[in-house]
Amino acid sequence: MSNIYDKIIFATTNEGKMNEIRMIMKDCNIPIISLKDAGIRADIVEDGATFEENAIIKAKAVMELTGCLTLADDSGLEVDYINKEPGVYSARYMGEDTPYSVKNQSIIDRLKDAKGEQRSARFVCAIAACFPDGKILTTYGTIEGEIGYEERGENGFGYDPILYVPKYQQTTGEMAAEFKNEISHRGIALRKMWEKLKSEI
Repeated sequence: MSNIYDKIIFATTNEGKMNEIRMIMKDCNIPIISLKDAGIRADIVEDGATFEENAIIKAKAVMELTGCLTLADDSGLEVDYINKEPGVYSARYMGEDTPYSVKNQSIIDRLKDAKGEQRSARFVCAIAACFPDGKILTTYGTIEGEIGYEERGENGFGYDPILYVPKYQQTTGEMAAEFKNEISHRGIALRKMWEKLKSEI
């Protein structure tokens, strides 16, 4: 790697997400910093119709502000029984300041009549990288599961306590961080992106 970049900005202020990102990209010898670390306050309107569109919007906006190679992700929960809600509105579902314990209980309540495969759901993550020369790369990852009947697990953040993964007989909120990063939607998308970036930086 030629290290023509002295840092990579990841367009998020979510420290839980940054911890995951740094663990997954631990072999990257360029500092990966958050918007907060970079001292950036950007009010970016995420009005894309897909996770990929929103990731590109965020990465491009911050790259244009800073002139730095910028990565951004857009991720969320799709619940089939309720028409793939909350989807791209996952962070804004019921209001951005609403605690996830409330959001999670709302989804559980909306699925009170759903049984078995009707409870199918997944986490989705799209990652975009925007380079100062205008080049854009994107990757995508998912983890399939079903909505549990109650919150379980103190690990992770957001909707993690309600996505139960039958294959592992636990929610993503019960998974140890290193294991979750191996199989998660963000882990899959980020490793794909890291492979693409290795030939670029």
